Amino acid sequence: MATIKKPDLSDPKLREKLAKGMGHNYYGEPAWPNDLLYIFPVVIMGTIALCIGLAVLDPAMIGEAANPFATPLEILPEWYLFPVFQILRVVPNKLLGIAAMGAIPLGLILVPFIESVNKFQNPFRRPVATTVFLFGTVVTLWLGIGATFPIDKSFTLGLF
Repeated sequence: MATIKKPDLSDPKLREKLAKGMGHNYYGEPAWPNDLLYIFPVVIMGTIALCIGLAVLDPAMIGEAANPFATPLEILPEWYLFPVFQILRVVPNKLLGIAAMGAIPLGLILVPFIESVNKFQNPFRRPVATTVFLFGTVVTLWLGIGATFPIDKSFTLGLF
């Protein structure tokens, strides 16, 4: 049978803490040392043990060795870098391509200042932010899909 520890409500110190709003948990115990000293290390060590266990049970396989003398024709970055790769690939001046990539976050930073007068949260009542979001989503998807095509078909996505 489990022992249940109940707070002594006749204790003046505990009543004072409860009156101040402290002791929101069942026992009215502080975080130090109970949680920080005893529970958090157990959680941290459990997380580390879980990671080690997963690494032992399902190790990451090493692929084939890199050959610097046999470079593939088309080297693609990870999928989340496809739009940036496409911008650098199609812009003839690389400095202009880097400037275009830098203009994207700067433009996104400006959107809240442009619509700062609008107090609505509904996207249909925030036309500038909604238009920027939809246009940016379409352009990002278009650039990302175009990066997988050869450069002569990347603008039309092979449709035309």
